[in-house]
Amino acid sequence: MKRTRGKKGRILGRIMDKNALSQVQALLGDEPRDRDYLIEHLHKIQDKYHHISNRHILALAKEMNLPMAEVYETATFYHHFDITKEDETPPPAITVRVCESLTCEMYGAHELMDSLKSAVDNKKVRIQPVPCVGRCAGAPVAVVGTKPVEKATQDNVVKCLDNDELTDSMPPNYVDYENYKKQGGYETLNACLAGKHEKQAVIDQLDDSNLRGLGGAGFPTGRKWRILSEQPKPKMIAINIDEGEPGTFKDRYYLETDPHRFIEGTLIAHWAIDAEDIYLYLRDEYAGCRDMLEQELEKLKSDPPCELPNIYLRRGAGAYICGEESAMIESIEGKRGMPRLRPPYVAEVGLFGRPTLEHNMETMHWVRDIIEKGADWFSANGRRERKGLRSFSVSGRVKKPGVHIAPAGISVKELIDEYCDGMEDGHEFYGYFPGGASGGILPASLGDEPLDFDTLQKHGCFIGSAAVVILSDKDSAKSMALNAMKFFEDESCGQCTPCRVGTAKAVKLMQKEEWDKPLLEELSSVMIDASICGLGQAAPNPLRCAIKYFPEEFE
Repeated sequence: MKRTRGKKGRILGRIMDKNALSQVQALLGDEPRDRDYLIEHLHKIQDKYHHISNRHILALAKEMNLPMAEVYETATFYHHFDITKEDETPPPAITVRVCESLTCEMYGAHELMDSLKSAVDNKKVRIQPVPCVGRCAGAPVAVVGTKPVEKATQDNVVKCLDNDELTDSMPPNYVDYENYKKQGGYETLNACLAGKHEKQAVIDQLDDSNLRGLGGAGFPTGRKWRILSEQPKPKMIAINIDEGEPGTFKDRYYLETDPHRFIEGTLIAHWAIDAEDIYLYLRDEYAGCRDMLEQELEKLKSDPPCELPNIYLRRGAGAYICGEESAMIESIEGKRGMPRLRPPYVAEVGLFGRPTLEHNMETMHWVRDIIEKGADWFSANGRRERKGLRSFSVSGRVKKPGVHIAPAGISVKELIDEYCDGMEDGHEFYGYFPGGASGGILPASLGDEPLDFDTLQKHGCFIGSAAVVILSDKDSAKSMALNAMKFFEDESCGQCTPCRVGTAKAVKLMQKEEWDKPLLEELSSVMIDASICGLGQAAPNPLRCAIKYFPEEFE
């Protein structure tokens, strides 16, 4: 079944089902009915009933005092909500989601889906293709219920179903609150609050360290903090942990190992810019991390190291576009995740209309270390005159995929040889995505280029979130470019015509045996020039690169 954004149709009838209203009221309990809780409450219904019926939408609209149309259009925007009409059969209670993005396709995701559809009772189990689930190092990946299965096969997925193993578990070896404090955790925060560090001095340290936004945009962190420190109160902080870029899983790595480090960095930011509330936006695929984070935040609140602000954990619902800062803010507010037109920027008018410091989680991970060890400690790392450290999410045809912390400016060949133990046996380095699906594709002949912000634009690429996918001579750049464009077509929010229509038209043109290169180039130019946000602007990168750098595949 093809997943779509914004399903068509209308809800029939306006007669309240008292049973549905009672069910919704029981699920919501004493929780707030404010608009920004809409997505949280939709999750409760989806989790309980494995779909959301029209009668539940009507009941939720009444309970939250919202127009039913707003509830419906929000629910149908997100992939993880299954909306069923009165005459439709609800999906099976169990869903097996099989990732079909870049690395998983390379390792046989479509063959896995076909075998699973033959192996299960389709009336009891739904096999659903989905975009990247953030576990690319273990490709191919299936998610059984909420339980991720890496190196997935028909046998190990069916085994999970047979044994009723349907729930993700918390990370096994992370540094919890007690151990984090024993290792000096939150001492730097307390030193800031006690006046041992000055706010402007900390901001200057971040400037000097060359720490930049590690979600992909690369905006200088110190400069962003300085801008926010000058904004009028009240101010907000929003941390994006939605990492939906195909090939990216670094944020999950840090969550599963040392979650309090980013929380302390966020609290230091809260002090430095004199903010109010903090919102953490976590992708829905990380169910085990969500359970862990809820537990650790409760520990933090019950035994606080200092006076804490309100910290809210919000759950994404399957929308890549919410990696864009203003779309994430819309989602936190309980709306469709559609990017806002700018100006104004979120630093001026952000969450709930207030100036907002928005950051990727990994950026906050480094704050404590930079303050404790000094700006030079971070910036001294680097090669080829680049500064800092990068967390590379490496997947594809290497012997040791995973998150590798390496100097900024390292080349992909060095990354493969020094950190990934070389290429897989029988595979020869052919090309690579330097920054996930949106970062473009480069050939092996450009494998000595420095990997960092601002170094790859001359080749029509960028590093973005440092999601490096390695292709071998047994892979096709043409096929991977099509995979990427299908992803963008599926994930376009639909707000602007160049992206919504452009990605769909590009997919049709790219599915033909012979590509119409002039027409694709014309289409790419329109998407880049006229799309509202980075999704449509970056979508043509892989197809342009495939044509430019891999001409042998088009002969």
